[in-house]
Amino acid sequence: MAKRRPSGDGMVRHRADGRWEGRIVIGHRSDGASVFRYVYAPTQKELTAKLHGEIEDCRGVDLKEKCRLTVEEWLTRWLDEYAAPRVRESTLRGYRFSVENYIVPRLGDRRLTALKERDLRRLYKHLLRDGRVNDVGGLSPTTVRKTHALLHRALDDAVRARLIPRNPADGIALPKGERPPLRVLTDAELETFMAALEGDPWHDFFYLELTTGQRRGEICGLMWSDFDTGAGTLKISRTLHARRGGGVTVGEPKTATGARKLLLPPSTAQLLRERKRQAVSQWIFPNPLHPERPVNPGSAYTNLKRLLKKAELPNIRFHDLRHTFATHAIAGGVDAKTLSGILGHTDAAFTLNTYTHVTGDMHRRAAEIVGGFMEDIFGKELMPWQDENQVPAP
Repeated sequence: MAKRRPSGDGMVRHRADGRWEGRIVIGHRSDGASVFRYVYAPTQKELTAKLHGEIEDCRGVDLKEKCRLTVEEWLTRWLDEYAAPRVRESTLRGYRFSVENYIVPRLGDRRLTALKERDLRRLYKHLLRDGRVNDVGGLSPTTVRKTHALLHRALDDAVRARLIPRNPADGIALPKGERPPLRVLTDAELETFMAALEGDPWHDFFYLELTTGQRRGEICGLMWSDFDTGAGTLKISRTLHARRGGGVTVGEPKTATGARKLLLPPSTAQLLRERKRQAVSQWIFPNPLHPERPVNPGSAYTNLKRLLKKAELPNIRFHDLRHTFATHAIAGGVDAKTLSGILGHTDAAFTLNTYTHVTGDMHRRAAEIVGGFMEDIFGKELMPWQDENQVPAP
């Protein structure tokens, strides 16, 4: 049996076609045979530089024979063995869609060990320009960033499984993400929306949403056991996800802070007390045709669109109702820390960053208030810094 060559060991030769070829050992098969990586360059100097980089990447690594996996084979395995136990079903569906439609068509047949940063940069450039499925045009920068995040996680796990020496997704410059603008209902639009809700079967659902700001899956997953009629509190302890083809799955709240207890406004608590007297299901908002089941989140979306059209209001997203609640709450004086807890955000900094436009208005009002009482105390004549034309005395 030949002597086992250490990882990083290699050779260099000048090919007949004029190129320079380098070969290094990057691992060993189960029978002890070496696994090689080949590098090519037009000059010996360039090849030497490339080989030094490859040897540095492989330092301390002994890859196994599975390193012959293609990108598609690894991602298929990763989805089933690594991602599935970690993420929610809806997230896994999104991962599969991205893998099948965005990544595999361009990189699926490439060997995992041969995947380079330039391959990923080309992929992202293509997705931005022509990445839409069954349509013309490119994907948004945000979608490309999410695709990169998926690939980065999968390749990190490949490194830990000793299938590749390093993650080629590290350090890639990504397109700047675009957060969709917040659209909130104004006071006048809220009055119009509430007028459209009068007598509607969905009145209680949307009234509760606008006074608590829950996520769509959270409000659809509420049960009467979550409501304390005496204290007027409501526990958020689960969320629903619509399944393709119908039906729902029940899961945990989106974040660790998503499980929370809300102290309801008196009018909202009273609305639920009255609704409970007529309840025929364990769910606060049951499926109209199958009361033993919860309402489907898709129905909430459909009925929001119906009501907006009826009221001749802007075509906002369901999540914008959550933004509407939060914006009016913080503008009304609710501090960011308290609002963060109500919304189930991870921390108050996220809440502040999300509603910067509101806090900016609050800062301006605060400055006006401070300026007012300072003027009351000192008088206008002692506030020369407010007068740009006044020259300080020598």
